[in-house]
Amino acid sequence: MSIDSLRRSARATVSGLSGGFWWLWLSTLVNRTGAFVLTFLSLYLTQELGYSAWFAGLVVALHGLGGVAGSPLGGMLTDRWGRRPTMVTMHLSAAACAVLLSLVTSAWSVALVVLLMGIAMQGVRPSINAAIADMVPAHDVRRAYALNYWALNLGFAIAAIGGGAAIVLGYRALFLVDATATALCALIVFLRLPETRPEPGAATAGTTGTTGEDVAEAKVSILTVLRDAPFRTLVTLNLLVCLVFTAPWIGLPLTMAGEGLKPSAYGAVIAVNGIVIVAFQLLVNRITDKRSPVLLLTVSSLLFALGTGATALAGSSLAFGATVVVWTIGEMVHVPTNAAATARLAPEHARGRYQGVMGMSWAVAGFVAPILAGSIVDGPGPDVLWISCAVIGAVAALGYQTRLRTALAEAEAEKEEAEEALPVTEEPAASEDVKAGVSGGSEVSEVSRSASGSGS
Repeated sequence: MSIDSLRRSARATVSGLSGGFWWLWLSTLVNRTGAFVLTFLSLYLTQELGYSAWFAGLVVALHGLGGVAGSPLGGMLTDRWGRRPTMVTMHLSAAACAVLLSLVTSAWSVALVVLLMGIAMQGVRPSINAAIADMVPAHDVRRAYALNYWALNLGFAIAAIGGGAAIVLGYRALFLVDATATALCALIVFLRLPETRPEPGAATAGTTGTTGEDVAEAKVSILTVLRDAPFRTLVTLNLLVCLVFTAPWIGLPLTMAGEGLKPSAYGAVIAVNGIVIVAFQLLVNRITDKRSPVLLLTVSSLLFALGTGATALAGSSLAFGATVVVWTIGEMVHVPTNAAATARLAPEHARGRYQGVMGMSWAVAGFVAPILAGSIVDGPGPDVLWISCAVIGAVAALGYQTRLRTALAEAEAEKEEAEEALPVTEEPAASEDVKAGVSGGSEVSEVSRSASGSGS
């Protein structure tokens, strides 16, 4: 492939999205570029404060537990308050937690602050995902989520490199920089991002379970969302994939250590994940554009199964790195496709709650998988862990093919019919950025789609 063709492919990948989307993208990039807390939290707790590795692991788990509560909370606030107020509130809350973390030292206070930070960081994600679905035309939603995810990883890579270089300033200084970046992110959202929440009583096109029903906003609860059978299936299957995706972050360093490899070898191998995403996400977007979501979710699950399962056969840094490449490609395909499928199944007035419930599956996996992976490695052994991951990934792929295909196809058809039935003359009152995003005008460059997983 020539340089010109790559340039044209990149231009096509980032063209046609609204200005509001790109401001959101920029806010995510700024936010993640300063994300130092989680990267250096375990080192701060053990080296700076003198706590045990067990306590550091518990605190990190509390962050994940906070996300389990924060995701549905953020989804509810997204639909009730609006997208922008929820983003600003959660970002500022996360910034305040970062400041507090630089000040407190007792075990209970540190644990409480990290728990609250987990709530805030996960609570912002439903509002970001809902805003993207509001601003971007349906046929570009998956592409928008992919660009957002790319920005998320680009910012994280910058943070990891910059944080490592700036560690001489001290952990507390890094946490204050994190707070500043997060506050700046909130300022960008407040000043530049238009509110995109549909007006109360808007039609709810393109859902299943609650499809075609004008459900009052106040009546849409988490239980209502979970009664949506096709969406419940999507959440369950995503939970399986998330368990497989999360396992290597705990099991891989333990497995490599068991093979006699040094910690520095693990650092180099896991860095492959971020490098591949930053370097190839736009190309993967181009290749997968317009493909069937069921096909993409199935393929990504099989890539997760193949990559993690092959870890049982690896014995060198090169071989372990190759397995990371395989499941990283699955990650690049799965994350935006799953977010787009969630947006497609959600009613407009309940997008926040749907994204919040989907976010819970990520948070639950982030809390459960490390515990399971560690216990399996210590018990039956790492080979059992990787074989189990391969089996779970294959089961998820089968589930996407047999349980989800019909539901997504029906949702697509119903939403298209509903959109065609809308009067052409009626247009909701909204800012020009929002209108441009809904109509899908191609004249605006798309530099702002990086919030689909943005945390703080």
